[in-house]
Amino acid sequence: MSAVQVLVVSDSHGSAENLCRAVELTQPRMVLFLGDGWYDTEQLMQRYPDLPLERVPGNCDYRRSEAAERLILLGGARVMLCHGHTLGVKSDLGMLLRAALERGADAVLFGHTHKPFVDIRRGVLMLNPGSIGYGARPTYATLTVEDGKCDAVIHVLPSR
Repeated sequence: MSAVQVLVVSDSHGSAENLCRAVELTQPRMVLFLGDGWYDTEQLMQRYPDLPLERVPGNCDYRRSEAAERLILLGGARVMLCHGHTLGVKSDLGMLLRAALERGADAVLFGHTHKPFVDIRRGVLMLNPGSIGYGARPTYATLTVEDGKCDAVIHVLPSR
C-alpha cells in the first residue's frame, strides 16, 4: 500500500487564501479541515474541485446539522476528526484521548486552541495543526499514513 499524504488545517477564520497557499505548497492527496472557517473551505473547493476534502465544524461555524466528530478510514488507519470544543481541549486532552480510544482511533486530529501540537499517547497520534488563519505565524500540518501507521509534521506557512 502506498503512503497517503494529507494536508491538515484548522481555524482559518476568514483566511481562505492561506488554505489555498498550503494546498499549493504541499500538493496533498486530500485535505482534512478541523473547523472554524467552514466558508473558507467552500472557496477552497471552488478553486480545487477535484481535491477530496473532509471537514468538521468548529464552534464559530454554526453548523448544527453537521457532526462535531467524525471517524474516517485513511490508508488503513482509523482517524478521528473534531474541532475539540465539545471535548474540552483548551483545558485538558484527557476527554479527547478517551473519545479516540473508545472509537478505536489510530489518530485524533483537533483544532480550537490555535496551538500546534503533536504527541503519541497510549498509542494514539494526537495532532493539532494550529491555526492557518490567526497570528503572525500561521501553521498547518501534513499527515502521512502508510499501512495503518500515522506520522505528522507541523509547518509554518511562509510569508509571501
